[in-house]
Amino acid sequence: MVGMDLRHLRYFVAVADHGSLAAAADVVAITQPALSRQIHLLERRLGVVLFAKPSRRLELTPAGREFLPVARDLLARADGAEAVGRSLAKGRLAKVTIVAPTTTLTDVIAPFVATFGPDDPEPTVVEADSTEALETLARSADLAVVTRTPPRHLSSRAIARLPLWAYVRGDDQWAGRADVSLAELAERSMVLLDPGFRARQLLDEAFEAANLPLADHSECGNPQVAQALSAARRGVAVVSDDPRFDLHGLRIIARGRPLTLRLTAAWRPDHHASATLADLAGRLSDFTTRRYAAVPD
Repeated sequence: MVGMDLRHLRYFVAVADHGSLAAAADVVAITQPALSRQIHLLERRLGVVLFAKPSRRLELTPAGREFLPVARDLLARADGAEAVGRSLAKGRLAKVTIVAPTTTLTDVIAPFVATFGPDDPEPTVVEADSTEALETLARSADLAVVTRTPPRHLSSRAIARLPLWAYVRGDDQWAGRADVSLAELAERSMVLLDPGFRARQLLDEAFEAANLPLADHSECGNPQVAQALSAARRGVAVVSDDPRFDLHGLRIIARGRPLTLRLTAAWRPDHHASATLADLAGRLSDFTTRRYAAVPD
């Protein structure tokens, strides 16, 4: 197959699709004798006969039928590579990989991706904690949305500050309230996330700063399960997720203001589509602020 180029494949597919040299020659804009020579050249290089002529219409041989999907696949890959090359040259993105922690992915990224239009890049969303998310920027991801401050060598955009919620059942004594103080929370049994979660770290820091002991609590490795346990009367669930299981959320007040979790988007400054990623981060910030009435950061 040495010396075979994409033109030979395009000629072959054209003849296979149209069933005659004359019709295919019009499509690929060469003369019929030239097309015939190119098909014979391809057959010699492959070492197989691709077409038979039992009648006026050319028909694929068994070898030709097997080779046709291979040729189509190679042409599709080549066309895709050309499209990516054009996007690279223009600083655009044909595809974008966004990586984020579980809660951010579920409650922020997925709803944002649902707003994408036909002119937006094709999104791939990957779940990882904030540390892993930032590390993947050096390998495969285009944009990381994290709950920690990115390293200074990365470009970044503050997205919003989202509240931490204390979730209770609808029949709980706090169900009619909008917020709860740390001191009150310290007196209740709680369902908390594992210490690796940023929401848990913020709560621990707030309790330590207020010199309050952490009340009786259980730990959980999944925010949705934490809410499920709260719905099952196992305690007040403290997470940053959207409400589930008909729970009521209260803002947690520390030092006179709600506890919030900061979301930041980060990307490599040398990314070929850095400007596009910055625009995408800006759109995400606007979306998050509108959806959650969040505090712009």
